[in-house]
Amino acid sequence: MSTLNSSRRRFIKGAVSAGATGALVAKAPYVFARNRVTIRVLGTHVTLQEELRQRAMLELGINIEFSPGGSAKVLQKAAAAPESFDLYEQWSDSINILWQAGAIQPIETQRLTYWKEINSLSKEGRIDPDVAVAPGDAPNKILFVQDDGSLSANPTDKITFMPYVHNVDSFGYNTQFIPAGTPYGTESWGWLLKDDFKGKVGLVNAPTIGIFDAILAAQANGLMKFRDIGNLSISEIDQLFDILIEKKQQGHFGGFWTSVPQSVDFMVQQRVHLQSMFSPGVSACKGEGVPVIYAAPKEGYRAWHGVMCLSSQTTGHEKDAAYEYMNWWLSGYPGAFIARQGYYISNPRRSRDLMSDDEWGYWYAGKAAEAALTGTDGKVSVAPGEVRHGGSYLQRLSNIAVWNTVMPNYDYSLDRWHEFLIA
Repeated sequence: MSTLNSSRRRFIKGAVSAGATGALVAKAPYVFARNRVTIRVLGTHVTLQEELRQRAMLELGINIEFSPGGSAKVLQKAAAAPESFDLYEQWSDSINILWQAGAIQPIETQRLTYWKEINSLSKEGRIDPDVAVAPGDAPNKILFVQDDGSLSANPTDKITFMPYVHNVDSFGYNTQFIPAGTPYGTESWGWLLKDDFKGKVGLVNAPTIGIFDAILAAQANGLMKFRDIGNLSISEIDQLFDILIEKKQQGHFGGFWTSVPQSVDFMVQQRVHLQSMFSPGVSACKGEGVPVIYAAPKEGYRAWHGVMCLSSQTTGHEKDAAYEYMNWWLSGYPGAFIARQGYYISNPRRSRDLMSDDEWGYWYAGKAAEAALTGTDGKVSVAPGEVRHGGSYLQRLSNIAVWNTVMPNYDYSLDRWHEFLIA
């Protein structure tokens, strides 16, 4: 227990520094109808959207409270206070922190209705058997709970998170100021550190994410070589941050965003022309009339996998309701909904019938849109004739350079990240 508490204290210190379907209603336990259970979901704006909350409450007959926030903030809260939430929604790079802190409990796969439908990306770390598993925290490496309490890729009937949304991230750039590049050809992570864009570059202020954007940019520009980009040594971390701090002091960076809405504001206000981005932010920018391209870097994407975790403090009817909500997320509607903001679901075929042929063709199959497509905000985000940058689901997820990761030297990198921010 002392080890868990120590891990939790270390993380909290660092994080503070880092600044369709009636059938589902029928399945809901009858006790919910009599004593309307409330579950509390902690996570980010990416998935904690009001339309999803209302739909889930309607179909499941339970109360659901969403508490969205920035990545670092919600991870800090979850690790420090597992009693404050029932379900946690974020990225796979938070798993090691939450597990070591004793903040989450194992999820039983036999209670997940659609477990067998979840594809190989989640369970094996790759969508194409001919592609190597990328460096970093590929989801399968931290998914399965072993008898001794460790985590590994060895399949068991207990898991740390329910695999659901996922995507590959890169950077977005405004074609009003930067000419459109070629997917997997001229577009490069190196652009983030190019002097051509000095003063107009943004990074995501999430230490386990932004550091990899910087790693890939430094490597692409020939500024550094890394032994393993998913596991940096102390000396490599020092060399990387020396480069970043020098760039920052020269006025290279226009800002550091902590939430998707803030990243959209950066682009709309033209504070930056090029920055780390998440897919919903790109979609929202297009809806605001800002011509942003979500790059397909020739070096490969930074990939992430969404995690839905069960608090170690959740029991009884709230635990039952939490499983109902997890199952609802893989039942079809949520997967179709989040596809419209550019995200994938781990059992996509169940969402296929709830998407138009045009939507499926554009978001999953890499086909040109036949008509204008709207995002989750109802605004047009895809123009007729447009092809998704980077191609199909298979193509995009077969071009991964690194997975979001909590490195063994994570605590040290947090200290350097904070130094970078205040330099």
